Amino acid sequence: MQNNMSRKIFISYKYGDRDVRPLASGGLFTTSARHYVDELQTHLGANDHIYKGENDNESLEGFKDETIASKLRDKIFDSSITLVLISKNMKDFSLSENDQWIPWEISYSLKEMTRDDRTSGTNAILAIVLPDRAGSYEYFIKKVCPNNCMNWQNDSTFGIIGKNMFNSKHPKTFICKYHPDSGAVHTEYDHSFIYPAMWDEFISNVNIYINLAVQIRENIDDYEITKIN
Repeated sequence: MQNNMSRKIFISYKYGDRDVRPLASGGLFTTSARHYVDELQTHLGANDHIYKGENDNESLEGFKDETIASKLRDKIFDSSITLVLISKNMKDFSLSENDQWIPWEISYSLKEMTRDDRTSGTNAILAIVLPDRAGSYEYFIKKVCPNNCMNWQNDSTFGIIGKNMFNSKHPKTFICKYHPDSGAVHTEYDHSFIYPAMWDEFISNVNIYINLAVQIRENIDDYEITKIN
């Protein structure tokens, strides 16, 4: 089902990451995160305005903060929703996070920016986890018990993403009866400002998840927000 209302959506992703489950549009060995962006666009509303993240072939080494800001400001300023595609190799561990596009894109999505006497607020943000080439989500999500409790490996991604997950000031939790020594497990939808979802669940319920992110953003004061990468 597509949404009839116009939305302005920024999509952040690792352009060339090919360790993702093959799509028909991409082929067995050539599907990349970029193909998932194309697939996602077919599930968004015809009136939606889509802004895509930077091509990650462009190195940020030596760029000044003002230069990076100018490249991102126009794309992100007019958007109100950011979708981050989490893929297995989205983070280059050989580089500083400041030398990679995605942390900057998330940072500018979280910041309030003023231009021409108009201020854009913090975007609603979803982290959409893509399955890896073997079709597994376990690099980021692990099922820890038969009660469908999930362990989200948010410390394996960029710091600005991890710090804005499970950051509710008043989380609703319960003790997992299968692993009582593991502590409280979050179950309510509002545990994270950057709300995580698996691709297969998200793509079947796109508007439900986007509306959930917007609802979370409307209650932004309930979260400890980290805006600087």
